[in-house]
Amino acid sequence: MSAGKRYIERIQDDRQVWLDGELVTNIPGHPDFRGTVQSIASVLDLQEDPVLGPQLTFETETGAKANLAYLVPTAKEDIVRRGRSFKIWSDATFGVMSRIAGYYRSQITGLYINRNLIDQEQPYYAERIVNYFNYVRDNDLLITSAGHDPQIDRTKPAHELGDLYTAVRIVRETEDGIIVRGAKLIATGGAYLDEIIVSPLARKTAAEKEYALLFVVAVNTPGVHQISRESFASNEEADHPLSSRYDEMDTMLVFDDALIPWERVLVKEDPDTLWKLRTDYVSSGYGQHEIVVRLVSKLEFVLAVAVELAESIGITKFAHVQEKLAELAFQVESIKALWHASEHNASLHPLGVWLPSKPELVTAKNLGNQYYPRAIEILQQLSGSGMLQVPSRLSELHGPLGPHLQKYYRGAERNAEERIKLLKLSWDLVGSRLGARHELYERFYAGDPARTYAGQYLEYDKRGLLARARSAFA
Repeated sequence: MSAGKRYIERIQDDRQVWLDGELVTNIPGHPDFRGTVQSIASVLDLQEDPVLGPQLTFETETGAKANLAYLVPTAKEDIVRRGRSFKIWSDATFGVMSRIAGYYRSQITGLYINRNLIDQEQPYYAERIVNYFNYVRDNDLLITSAGHDPQIDRTKPAHELGDLYTAVRIVRETEDGIIVRGAKLIATGGAYLDEIIVSPLARKTAAEKEYALLFVVAVNTPGVHQISRESFASNEEADHPLSSRYDEMDTMLVFDDALIPWERVLVKEDPDTLWKLRTDYVSSGYGQHEIVVRLVSKLEFVLAVAVELAESIGITKFAHVQEKLAELAFQVESIKALWHASEHNASLHPLGVWLPSKPELVTAKNLGNQYYPRAIEILQQLSGSGMLQVPSRLSELHGPLGPHLQKYYRGAERNAEERIKLLKLSWDLVGSRLGARHELYERFYAGDPARTYAGQYLEYDKRGLLARARSAFA
């Protein structure tokens, strides 16, 4: 059985996924999930492709084949290998799907590598993360996360909201594990993936101790409900080429006194230790590497669509159009340069592993918050009203008005069918519900940009620059 078929088979379980007020009993067969599930299955099958497979997998110590996101980089070339594999994964969905190329699998790998970081604070952590790493690696599982608290009253921390249990917290402990209640969001892809990392994104205070948890949960755990947003999927692939295949569903996790076994509890009610893990670059750097590679794929896709759009009506000869296309190329080459520089400047950590260089990855990630919305704006400017003038169905080309459509919808170097397909793709990327979701996602997926920019400033090594500047007026 292929990797894709194994994936489809294993997500047909007892997971509690709710959409439109109803429990979804067949994720792979449901019209709002079917296209995305099939896309994931196809990408997973790339691991068995005779040409691509060796670039996506490695042999474990037991002789088994595993995804390269789980490779522990003991040589500098391993960092480059990981980057190449992320690019293949990302290109397979044009960078549109963010939860299958390896971000959270890489994060688990980082936690595994630095498993002794919190021995003093959480003595059972190391054993548990080792077991979990081996489990997800050897079973080729797909992972997402949920880290945001419900937006109830942003002026108050979770512990001041009374007995509402809005954010996830422990309500009691048992011999088998912890019983948790509350909600977390946003579990992107959680409806059809395997595992979810649950942990707050923001630092918790001592007063919020009970909310300072890090645990991993199987999607089909009893008492774990997922409430899906409105579906942006389409069953019309010809008219909605992206929405029909890549609607990466977002869900809210609701824990209704769910049992989390002790072996899956990694940090319990310890704000300082949890923050120590979150800010450790060994634990996060490998995931940031994947983020930047995926951003390159996504920006390359926007650039390609923009060039096609401009060429289809012969406007590439105008200087103001060339300026906009060049700006998109600047974006691609800037992020690509930062990606490759992070690999070139990789360093050997005392743990014996290689790490991609942090400043380049942080810079690229923060630039992405600005670049992608601007890229979408350029697509809008290049199209003008063109995206709004396409017929509702591509099939109309073969209907009664077909001759008129062939005449009036053709481009300078494209026939009517090619031109309509291009405009529909552009609209799916820019103006559809899926397109709007992606712009919002790229702005905020890593948290509040103001905080991430401030964090980069605070962490940036300014000592040498300041010393040089002060020497000029000493």
